[in-house]
Formats: sequence, structure tokens, C-alpha cells
Amino acid sequence: MTTPLDPHALTAALEHGHRAGLPGLFAEVRAGDETWRGAEGVADVATGRPVTADMRHRVGSITKAFTAAAVLQQVEQGRIGLDTPIGHYLPRLVPGDRGEAVTVRMLLNHTSGLAEYLPHAYPSLNAFPDLAGTRPDSLDEHRFTRFRAVDLIRLGVDAPAVGTPGGTPGVYSNTNYLLLGELLAEVTGEPAEDCITRNVIAPAGLNGTAFPTDPHIRGLHSRLYEAWFGMIDPPRDYSVFDMSWVGVAASLISTVADLDQFFGMLLAGEIVTPSSLAQMQRTVRVISQEGTTIDYGLGLHPMVDTRDRAFWGHGGTVWGGGALAMAAADGSRQFAVAMNLQRWNLLDDTGRPQAHPIDDALTAFHHAAMYGRTAGRPETAEAGRPA
Repeated sequence: MTTPLDPHALTAALEHGHRAGLPGLFAEVRAGDETWRGAEGVADVATGRPVTADMRHRVGSITKAFTAAAVLQQVEQGRIGLDTPIGHYLPRLVPGDRGEAVTVRMLLNHTSGLAEYLPHAYPSLNAFPDLAGTRPDSLDEHRFTRFRAVDLIRLGVDAPAVGTPGGTPGVYSNTNYLLLGELLAEVTGEPAEDCITRNVIAPAGLNGTAFPTDPHIRGLHSRLYEAWFGMIDPPRDYSVFDMSWVGVAASLISTVADLDQFFGMLLAGEIVTPSSLAQMQRTVRVISQEGTTIDYGLGLHPMVDTRDRAFWGHGGTVWGGGALAMAAADGSRQFAVAMNLQRWNLLDDTGRPQAHPIDDALTAFHHAAMYGRTAGRPETAEAGRPA
């Protein structure tokens, strides 16, 4: 039996998040036949325009679940082999011994050993993962830069390896998913964005979901405020930004309702087959971009409570925008939450992000969304933060 929603707890958590410092946040939670939507705060700090739960939003690395689903569909059709070396398909992008060692599965679960390209494409971030040594200057310099995915991939491939192919823990890297985009284009003969739209987004009826074609978010949306760990004060609006810097790894625009529908259908075996879903849910240990070690499947990340009840989904952040969407493995509920501020944590003396009341508010929201009026808790609070 599905535990009823707790509208009071959900609303209170959003209000807490706004009071704690988020300009605005909005969400949808589904439990059986019940649906709750809520929004708190403003979409524009200058005008006071309120956020609403139907806004379109940049959802960051949640895009990876869509890309992974499209790849698994091609696996089902025999065009891609999960354990086939990527060099078989893209020898010019991943040449030689590395191309023979790195498989499609390793790209999907971040065990390829390929480095993240972002610190090489954005010079002021080249100290990453040493956050204290980074500066946000490159964000302004590249607001309208049109990157080519193959150029970004080469930056990641040419950088020092961060692990051996297939070794664990893996290291989360957007290079992996840009390569998967090139793989989709190679085997289908169309841009990866078109393949994902035609085979994943459209059949699922996700009318508010699309890849951007220019730096703007079309339709009702919020401004997106980036703080970069207190180095941008006040936070700056990056809602107008060319998203070619992440492509099919993290550029998708969606709504919280569409995210709930997508993950509900995915976990029900309606987007990929049950056997493909089982592959997506085979996890390995991966070091996230926050430096924590998480369980990661093929484009899916689990949250597990103390009673072994599993939720599957993904989090995502881009400049100024963040989101998290999860669905219960048994199909009993889904939730998605979006916020219009990122990197709100200040750094401590060791260069690590300090705890912030916003984190507590989001954890409270995840708890209320996952468990309604029951008393379960996720494995860790960190697991609930967008990756």
C-alpha cells in the first residue's frame, strides 16, 4: 500500500529551503493516484516574479539517464554491445590500446578512467577538484562559446587518466557521456539529441522536455543564480548560456512533472526492457564530483533506506540550476525538485564545502517525498544532493 503524501511536510520543506537562502524552488511528488505540486520563492530576485511548479528548468546531469536509456535501446536492437570496446565504434576519438580497453559499459558507469574535460575547457577551473584554487571567471568568458563535443572529448582523452579501465572506484566524468553521444550518432546516423528525442522523450509524452538549440530556455522559466562557493557575491544569473559545454551529458531542459513521468516509466520497464533496466541497476562504486564515493549504475544512481527500499534516479547541476529526480523501484512514488541557486556552500579552511541550512531543507524534502507520513530515512543525507 502506498503511503499517503504529507502536503504540510512537503510545503514546509520548500519554505525552509527558501528561508535558508534559495531564491526559489519547486517540486512535484506522485504517490499512487495522488499528485502534489509546490513552489516557494522567486524566479527573478530583481522583479520578485514567483516560481511556479510548471516552470521549465535546466536539469543538468539528469540528462545522463535519458542518454543511457537511448544507448540501452540501441543495445536491445543489436547496434551497440555493452561490453564492446569503444574503439570498435570511435577509433579516432579513443585510439589504440585505450580504445580497446574501454567498453561502452565503462562509459555508462564511469569506470573508463577517462578524465573530466571541464577543467581543461574552463581555464579558471583548472585546479579542480581543489575548489579553493578555482575561480568562476571562465563562466563569463564562455557564456556564448559554442563548443564541439569532439573537441571536449579530446581534452578528456588527452588528460592524464584518473583510473584504469574497469577499475573501481570509478571517477565521474562528463567525457564518458559526450562519447556516448558520439556513439549514438555513429550507429543511428543522426545527432544524439535527435535520437534521444525521437526514441526516449517523444514516446514518453514529455512535452516540456527538450535539448536547447540556443542559449535561451524557451517557455516559462526561472533565472538561474550561481554563487560558486561564495566567490560570486551576489550570485549571478546564468539562465542565458550556451549549453554545448555539456551536450548530451547535462544540457536537457525539462519540468518536474516530466521528470516524474520519465523515471516512473523507466522503472516500470516502459522505456527500456526489464533486462536492460536490470543492467542499468547494476552498480559500482564511483567517486562523484563532490568527492564522495557513491553507487552508480548505467546512468542511474540509487538511494537506499534502512529497510532496503530502493529509489533510483539522478541529480544534476549546471551554472545556477539544480534538480534531483527519483522513483521508487516498486513504482509506488516519484519525486522531482528543482532549485535556482547552485554552489551555495562556503568553503572551510580545508577547502571543503561547509554544511548549510539549504542542505537540511532539501534532505527534509527528500524524506517527506520518499516516505510521506512514515519514518524511514535514506542511507545518507549526502546521497540526496544533486550530483
